Amino acid sequence: MKNLIDVRWIKLKGMLFLLLGLLAAAFLFYEHPTLSVAFLMVVAVWSFCRFYYFAFYVIEHYVDSGYRFSGLLSFALYLIQKKKGARTRV
Repeated sequence: MKNLIDVRWIKLKGMLFLLLGLLAAAFLFYEHPTLSVAFLMVVAVWSFCRFYYFAFYVIEHYVDSGYRFSGLLSFALYLIQKKKGARTRV
């Protein structure tokens, strides 16, 4: 797959992700319109955003500056390989 380099398409992609997330949250809240559901959605979204930041910023800048992640699958493989490497060194 080619890298997306056109700024207009990148912005459109970002807006589509935002729209998709808002629609999913709206439909979920429509199904169960309670404060607890709204609160749990906010906590889930905030937590996933923090995890994404952790995976792509904290790891690269504070843990392993030599490794560059290409996506969440790449990050998962990195963690699995690091665990295997840590076990074999002991």
